[in-house]
Amino acid sequence: MEPGTTRLETFSDGVFAIAATLLVLEISVDSTAGHHLGSALLHLWPSYLAYVTSFVTIGIIWMNHHTCVETMRRADRTLLFLNLLLLMTVAFLPFPTRLVAEHLQKPGEQAAVYAYAATFVVMAIVYNAWWRYASSGRRLIADGVPQSRLEAITRAFNPGVPIYAVTLAVAALSPLASVFLTFGVAAFYLPSAALFERGGEPA
Repeated sequence: MEPGTTRLETFSDGVFAIAATLLVLEISVDSTAGHHLGSALLHLWPSYLAYVTSFVTIGIIWMNHHTCVETMRRADRTLLFLNLLLLMTVAFLPFPTRLVAEHLQKPGEQAAVYAYAATFVVMAIVYNAWWRYASSGRRLIADGVPQSRLEAITRAFNPGVPIYAVTLAVAALSPLASVFLTFGVAAFYLPSAALFERGGEPA
C-alpha cells in the first residue's frame, strides 16, 4: 500500500517551522553601535521588510499546504518528490532574504532582489506542479472531496506564477519596488489564506 499523508505533512511542518525561524537570525545589529543603537535599528528597515515578507509568505504557503493535503487520501513517490522540491525552495528562502537585507539600497541590490524574486518564481512553479499532479484526474484525492473544492483550489493557484514573474520583471527597473510588490502580495493575501479552499488564495 502507498503511504497516507501523515508523514508527508509532519515532515513538511518541520521544514516550514525551521525556515521561518531561520529568517530572524538574519537580523543583527553591529556590536559597535553603542550610543547610536537607535539609529542603527532604524537603518535595519531593509532587514525588517525582507523578514516580514518572507515570514508571511512561508506562513501562507504552510496554511495552503495543510488545506491541500486535507483533500488527499494518499501520497505516492512522485508527490513526495515534488513535495521535497517545494520544501527545498522554502528552506532556501532565508538566503536570498539575507541578501536583500544586506544589499537593498546599496551596491549589489539588483542581483540580490533578482535572487529573491527568482526564488519565489521557482517556489510558485513547484507548488503548482505539486498540486496539479495530486489533483489531476483526482489521482490522489479522497473520494469524499467535492470536485468544486478542487476546482476552487486550482483556480486559486493559477495567478501564482504570473504574479511572481511580474515581481521578477519589476526588479530590472526598481529593486526596491520589486520587494515592496512582493510584500504587497503577501499582505493582501494573508487575510484570505483561511478562505483558500474556496478559491481565495494564490500559491
